[in-house]
Amino acid sequence: MSSLTTKYIEIQNVEQTFKTKKGPFCALQDINLTVAKGEFVALIGHSGCGKSTLLNLLAGLTMPTQGTLLCANREIAGPGPERAVVFQNHSLLPWLTCFENVYLAVERVFAATENKAHLKARTDAALAMVGLTAAAQKRPGEISGGMKQRVGIARALSMEPKVLLLDEPFGALDALTRAKLQDELLQIVATTHSTVVMVTHDVDEAVLLSDRIVMMTNGPSATIGEVLSVDLPRPRDRVALAESSQYLHYRKAVIDFLYTRQGHVEKAA
Repeated sequence: MSSLTTKYIEIQNVEQTFKTKKGPFCALQDINLTVAKGEFVALIGHSGCGKSTLLNLLAGLTMPTQGTLLCANREIAGPGPERAVVFQNHSLLPWLTCFENVYLAVERVFAATENKAHLKARTDAALAMVGLTAAAQKRPGEISGGMKQRVGIARALSMEPKVLLLDEPFGALDALTRAKLQDELLQIVATTHSTVVMVTHDVDEAVLLSDRIVMMTNGPSATIGEVLSVDLPRPRDRVALAESSQYLHYRKAVIDFLYTRQGHVEKAA
């Protein structure tokens, strides 16, 4: 972690309160966090702890009630191409091919400065990175759920974002597909050196992928309960890690936080 020293994302005293029919609802309070350039951070916690709310704030899709969010020393005041988002629902346009869904993003970011040949080359490269060259001319209805998520990731990567924001991108997939995409994501991040913030419910996913795991307390008025540094060497191999005492230590620490210290949500369910 010694190379990850620069503050790239800064979240300062952030609070998020929503107006509801029953009155104000405080989703997040007193959120303070810095993320280094090139770091992979996972946000984990029980349902309703504000993980996706925090990711939406980083994406600029919503504005905080209080506090400030910075990316590269600039205040986050709305969405921007330097911060790409991948949702659990792939959000592809069903009438467009995989190529066209990615090209749309490329065109929006680079059309002012590059010709169509360059835009096509960027689109082809993004699809190749996620192994979808052969499916480029297929529409979302003709491909599997895992492939749709790959198109969503390709679309995000095609914009060459400085920050990749992932909201449970593999949550709806079967275990084998999820494992394959996790391994591909590890390779992609190693290649692109993107800064990544990822929302997950999956303890093993968080430990496998992350440099740090940010554990959220239960909502309402959720905050950061603990931050766990995951000091496992990269590149990471899931088979080798399955027998690693360090891996098991980190896994136990997250489970202990979620189910012992923050477990009353599950008991009440």
